[in-house]
Amino acid sequence: MRAGADTGPGGPARAESLTDLLGGRRGAIDATLPPLAFAVGWVLGGESLWGGVGAALAVGAVVAGVRLRRGDRPRSVLIGLLAVCVAALIAVRTGRAENFFLIQVLSNAASALAWTVSIVVRWPLLGVLVGAVLGQRAGWRRDPALLRGYGRASWVWTATYLLRLVVFVPLYLSGQVLALVVARVALTWPLVAAALALSWVVLRRSLPAGHPGLRHPVTPPR
Repeated sequence: MRAGADTGPGGPARAESLTDLLGGRRGAIDATLPPLAFAVGWVLGGESLWGGVGAALAVGAVVAGVRLRRGDRPRSVLIGLLAVCVAALIAVRTGRAENFFLIQVLSNAASALAWTVSIVVRWPLLGVLVGAVLGQRAGWRRDPALLRGYGRASWVWTATYLLRLVVFVPLYLSGQVLALVVARVALTWPLVAAALALSWVVLRRSLPAGHPGLRHPVTPPR
């Protein structure tokens, strides 16, 4: 049986991918809409900060409403809307349009650090996330193959945050608002889709032949 393929009562089943388990691309697409609206409002308003902020807040509210209607968790919806509101507030208070993206820069720096630390302390965040989705709690950590695989695959996600920083920081420091919007879109949902695919490949190749899959951690005998 192919490594990573889950089994059930009827025998081997199709291997679930990380996209199946975590999703992510739809939410990433939603996250790009307020920044795009900010850019449109900013340009159409003659580089008016209030025009950009108003457009971003309006679109952010619409996105939140759509997410609630399709059944997304209210907490995650509110966090997303709050992030837009805080980004708008920072931009208005500082009077600098590029500061609408300051939270994005800081959050990617924090995420890169968090994912790196999680791997070093052998609690890779990819395993934490997938384990939570599958209701395993920390059961996956007792499987050496899964622990190793999640650790390797988590480096893929660490790399995405570092890549964003490499692109975002110079653009932010030079105040290139439109370039920041383009980078935000290009390095959000396409990068998330690529990370989901690549980390799944890394994870599957880290599992030995015959491993029953993510849903069935193998605990070595004591």
